[in-house]
Amino acid sequence: MNHDSYSDVYIGGILTSCRTFAFVGASPTQSRPSYFAMKYLMAKGYRVIPVNPGHAGKELLGQKIRASLADIEEPVDVVDMFRTPDAAPEIVREAIAIGAKVMWMQLGIRNDEAAKMAEDAGLKVVMNRCPKIEYGRLSGEIGWVGVNRRVIDNRKPFLFGKGGTMKHRV
Repeated sequence: MNHDSYSDVYIGGILTSCRTFAFVGASPTQSRPSYFAMKYLMAKGYRVIPVNPGHAGKELLGQKIRASLADIEEPVDVVDMFRTPDAAPEIVREAIAIGAKVMWMQLGIRNDEAAKMAEDAGLKVVMNRCPKIEYGRLSGEIGWVGVNRRVIDNRKPFLFGKGGTMKHRV
C-alpha cells in the first residue's frame, strides 16, 4: 500500500467499521493531542482505552488507563499510537498479539518497517494521520476551518449516522 496518501474510502471504512480504539501514549494533560483526540472520539460514540504505563490504574476521561495493550480485556479494533516512530515495531507486535485490525500512527509518525510488519499480519495501516482530524474532515465538521480539499462545495463527502454507519454523498 502507498502510505503517502490514503483514499477517503479507506479512512472512512476504518472509521465506520472500527468502534474501539486503544490510545498508546495517552496523556492526562489536557493540552496534549492525545487528550483532545480521545475526548473528541468518545463524544462521537467511539470506545477509547488509554494506554500509558506511567499513569496505569488512574482514570482519563472516565476510562481506566492500562499499562500495556496486553492489559486490555476486551477486543480492540484500532491501536492508535502517540509515541515516537522508533517505538512502532514493538507496538505493532503488541497490536498483532491482541488481534487488532488496524495500526494507526499519529501525525508526524511514520515507520515503514513497522507498517510492513503490521500489513504482513493482516492489519490495515494508517501513518501520519489523526483519526479526530480525519473524522472531522470526512463528516464535514472541519471543512470550514481551512482543510483544503481543492474543491469548493457545500456537500459532505461522507455522512456518519448512528452506530458509525457511513454513506457516500449522492
